[in-house]
Amino acid sequence: MAHLTTHVLDTASGKPAAGVRVVLRRAGEAAAIVETTTNADGRVDKPLLDGDAFKPGTYEIAFHIGDYFRSKGASDAEPTFLDIVPVRFSAEAGRNYHLPLLISPFGYSTYRGS
Repeated sequence: MAHLTTHVLDTASGKPAAGVRVVLRRAGEAAAIVETTTNADGRVDKPLLDGDAFKPGTYEIAFHIGDYFRSKGASDAEPTFLDIVPVRFSAEAGRNYHLPLLISPFGYSTYRGS
């Protein structure tokens, strides 16, 4: 059964990024498929897509890291450099996808994990 998972790591602190809002949409559509928040391990509690809900196509995950860094003490007087990080990717039927996001206040990286 195919599924899509994610996790977020705060590379500036070397810790999982707990409390990051994660919103999944099909590319080009306004309605969210899933909206959740990362747990204490920086992971979502269950797959963003799983089984019959996982259709082939292009998706976008929006990671709200600006809110995360503000909650960690970034000044409201100085806006965070990165606010929402969108990651658009294509998915095939029957394959599992794990999309990690590595963040710092001034950059990010992602890849297709296992």
